[in-house]
Amino acid sequence: GQREALNEETGMNDNIHPSLQAMAAVERVQRLFAAQRAACLAQPCPSADERLERLRALKRQTQRYQGLLSEAMSTDFGFRPAAESKMLDLLGSVLEANHAIAHVKRWMKPSKRSTELLFLGNRLTVTYQPKGVVGVIVPWNFPIYLALGPLVTALAAGNRVMIKMSEVTPATNAVFKRLLAEVYPEDLVAVVGEELADPNVFTSLPFDHIVFTGSPAVGRIVMRTAAQNLTPVTLELGGKSPAVVSRHYPLADAARRITHGKSVNGGQICIAPDYALVPRESVDAFVAAVRTGFEAMYGGHTEGNPHFTSVVSDRQLHRLQAALDDARAKGATVTACAPLPAAGNRQLPLHIVTGATPDMTVLQEELFGPVLPVVPYDQLDDAIAFIHARPRPLALYCFSHDAAERDELLRRTHSGGVTLNDWGWHAINHDAPFGGIGNSGIGNYHGEEGFRELSHARTVFERRRWFPTQLFHPPYGSFVQKLALKFFLGHGDPDLR
Repeated sequence: GQREALNEETGMNDNIHPSLQAMAAVERVQRLFAAQRAACLAQPCPSADERLERLRALKRQTQRYQGLLSEAMSTDFGFRPAAESKMLDLLGSVLEANHAIAHVKRWMKPSKRSTELLFLGNRLTVTYQPKGVVGVIVPWNFPIYLALGPLVTALAAGNRVMIKMSEVTPATNAVFKRLLAEVYPEDLVAVVGEELADPNVFTSLPFDHIVFTGSPAVGRIVMRTAAQNLTPVTLELGGKSPAVVSRHYPLADAARRITHGKSVNGGQICIAPDYALVPRESVDAFVAAVRTGFEAMYGGHTEGNPHFTSVVSDRQLHRLQAALDDARAKGATVTACAPLPAAGNRQLPLHIVTGATPDMTVLQEELFGPVLPVVPYDQLDDAIAFIHARPRPLALYCFSHDAAERDELLRRTHSGGVTLNDWGWHAINHDAPFGGIGNSGIGNYHGEEGFRELSHARTVFERRRWFPTQLFHPPYGSFVQKLALKFFLGHGDPDLR
């Protein structure tokens, strides 16, 4: 796997001291960055045809490697259905590549702008220049989609890319590195993974932009480290995304769709509905409908279920169990939607938490797993106040057919994105930006906004040879200067002291 590749490259073997392997990994990262920086200086702005060739190669490789990638992701998770890996990680990646391929030539065109009246007759344009070398830091929950999404955007914008994969996904990292190495030299796209023990080595490099997907806590560290080089960042961070169920929406349909969002990929999704806000009189019926929906999708069991993804690690499983234990100890009711699996199996079924209070972990931290707190509300104002009491989320879900009610909720809340009457689908429509706000992130990728994010918008003003800007030179007080100032500034207030 990845370690064997590192050993081969550096001439090491498994008997070498781990500290020497760590040093070799650091040296490799620094060498890769230097090579990409040199290549960027040699070819700072690849043509549209070159970018298209790179994007098409990436799409072909993703399609070719779909079997190996699915197997590798299942290995890393403990179990993950191949269909889920293909739908969530690979289909979205191909759709994003298709969108970039279709639009990159238009995105690259200089944008004509209007000069001020004062400079009428001159030419003003904005050109979109590659930033240079982009660093991409990938989490473990969607290791391919969250690597390929920023990679597609960065390549469309003409950049070179270094990707840091998670140490939790070594099997996926090895396949992904092989996939890319077949079509890209490392001075264009390079991958490092679990061999780099200290991720700060990566983020401290003087990248021209960093794209990070992960938790707000780690996002703060990335931003702080990047600030040492004044490196701009795009942070996709997650948070507690609410799902508001209206009194006027079919309860069973809302419950089934929220259940899907909390169960697919074992609920380990940054845009999963974190908690449900439900009319107080409907809470019991909603809980029953969630259990019915879970039964319909997964047959009432998770252990050995070929359709249900494992919690990725013992550490994550213990974190979720601790949150549930905390809720029980403080008086909440916890309802499991299926029997618990045997020890050693991490296919944790969906757990519904009712009667939660603000001092409980389940209402304080992003759950990132198959745990669904159900919070009652009396009026829409109460639901909005509950959302406002928490940091701005990455996503917001509203289940309502009442346009006025939906508009009220959207007008009075903030979130990175919104899906109405379902969950999550806004994030895989690639003609629209994807990003957070406040605690849930900074900046966007996907679509044209992503292209702009990873490009430098360079203003170019061209003075026509006949245009007399010298009329604005000193000495001051000429007739033209007085006329221009009077026209644009008017008369000041002589009595103002």
